[in-house]
Amino acid sequence: MADAAAAASPGKVTFVGAGPGAADLLTFRAARAIADADVVIWAASLVQAEVLEHARDGAEILDSAAMSLEDVVAVYERAARDGLKVARIHSGDPALWGGTQEQLDRCAALGVATEIVPGVSSFSAVAAIAGRELTIPEVAQSVILTRLGGGKTPMPPGEEVREFARHGTTMALFLSAARSGQLVRELLEGGYPTSTPVVVAYQATWPEELVLTCTIGTLEETVKEHRLWKHTLFLVGPALAAHGTRSHLYHPGHFHGFRRADPAARAALRAERAEGTGPAGAERAGHGSPEAEA
Repeated sequence: MADAAAAASPGKVTFVGAGPGAADLLTFRAARAIADADVVIWAASLVQAEVLEHARDGAEILDSAAMSLEDVVAVYERAARDGLKVARIHSGDPALWGGTQEQLDRCAALGVATEIVPGVSSFSAVAAIAGRELTIPEVAQSVILTRLGGGKTPMPPGEEVREFARHGTTMALFLSAARSGQLVRELLEGGYPTSTPVVVAYQATWPEELVLTCTIGTLEETVKEHRLWKHTLFLVGPALAAHGTRSHLYHPGHFHGFRRADPAARAALRAERAEGTGPAGAERAGHGSPEAEA
């Protein structure tokens, strides 16, 4: 009978993005995955305990902090053998620095089904707390997510912070607080001025949250003053202090698939572009999504 039940209910591992900390930043899909799970594996040091309130009575709860990859895979083997549903809770979004791919590969080898539920990344949470948009027209239209080299995981060639810094756009730097002096050197070597604004966030969205503003010139001093060496993220770039620019999206002279342009405003917008004083970016003649034209 047990074998028949397992065959009727095949095992599954769902990788759940728990967000940066606050339990109410879970998505509805994430909460459902936790509620449906027979086994919940969570990172107690990185995820607030309130997320476990979604787990059903009788679910097996395991703390991944005390587990190696082999220990976790052993649970996935049970899922494949016994038809169990496993919720593997990761902090932030599973697509970033979560050790997710190596687990997906093991699940594929076991023949167990998988699903990934995205989560709120800490970089977007910090931007929200700071009240900043990271892509400002005429200032920055890209966001680089990276980390400083020299940690436990080697950086591939060409992915040094100094190389990314040469773009002068917005950067979100993870896992770098313990080497703040090196971080400052590489940012400056890449070409950022010392006056470039920085947001420093420790345990964003947690009760212990600390969010500070400084510049690259005072970044190392700020980190050391507050004794930050882990659970800290940096946002760097001129967009963090920019004001007064305007995108195409809500300009009355711009049109797209959902809105017609005002003729007078469109003529004025074309004149401004010709003089180089209008909203930045090439005219797209209404093609593409509104988000793509922001």
